[in-house]
Amino acid sequence: MPQHHGRTADATPFSVPRSSPVPEAIDELWERRADLSPTDDAARRTVTEAIDLLDSGAARVAAVDQASDEVVVDERARRAILLAFRVLSMRTSEAGPFRYQDRLPLKRRFDRVRVAPGAIARWGSHLAPGVVLMPSYVNIGAHVGAGTLVDTWATVGSCAQIGSNVHLSGGVGIGGVLEPPGAAPVVVEDETFVGSRSVIVEGARVRRGAKLGAGVLLTGSTRVFDADTGEELPRGQAPAWSVCVSSTRLRMFPGGEFGVPCLLVIRRLGEGEEHDKLLLDSLFREHGTAL
Repeated sequence: MPQHHGRTADATPFSVPRSSPVPEAIDELWERRADLSPTDDAARRTVTEAIDLLDSGAARVAAVDQASDEVVVDERARRAILLAFRVLSMRTSEAGPFRYQDRLPLKRRFDRVRVAPGAIARWGSHLAPGVVLMPSYVNIGAHVGAGTLVDTWATVGSCAQIGSNVHLSGGVGIGGVLEPPGAAPVVVEDETFVGSRSVIVEGARVRRGAKLGAGVLLTGSTRVFDADTGEELPRGQAPAWSVCVSSTRLRMFPGGEFGVPCLLVIRRLGEGEEHDKLLLDSLFREHGTAL
């Protein structure tokens, strides 16, 4: 099988989809990565071309397969990013009065993208037309879809996949993943809202149309419950077209009973339903959170 979802049972790395646009030469370089250095011109050209594919959006580290609804990860694309740290030299760059010293340059390709002063996007991240970056940070390998707002002090980590028409509110932390091999990237699908200071990490998935209140913590292993029925839902996933808040579930430990974080689904939306902002804010405030 060329595709895997999440971490496999034996923790083996993700495979390379047959349709990967990243050149096979990356696999050969990966096998001898310990010997690579910035003096290897041929290797540097190959890796640079691969990162350019990510930067333009022609390639991406992960995507949701529409037929299977599985997250498909292109391990070759991720390898290209890791190889960049071996074949690129440290360089000083400037942005206005600021100075940077890094192996990776800042992004220069902005096709109908608004970038407010203070925003930082690294080369190898893709920003689709209509994206707005307030003072925020987008790391290499990240893919941000059309019409998405990355609000002030939000962070989109390495290889994170953010859909179209998403609102990442102020201070949201979207986790990155380059290592270990086999670790799943965070996926935030289209039409979602992530409330202020929420943290989405460790391969968690926010499915299409989900609305998350402020301060939500969602990891790949976070337990998810339906508030109306008490039913436990798939771990690490905010269900599609749902309204979710952070909560706790009591659990007995040797030292006593403690509240363990969980995600609570407080309302279901019809597919494609646009929630009135005031009503949504009222719902969140009812449960001790807000937009």
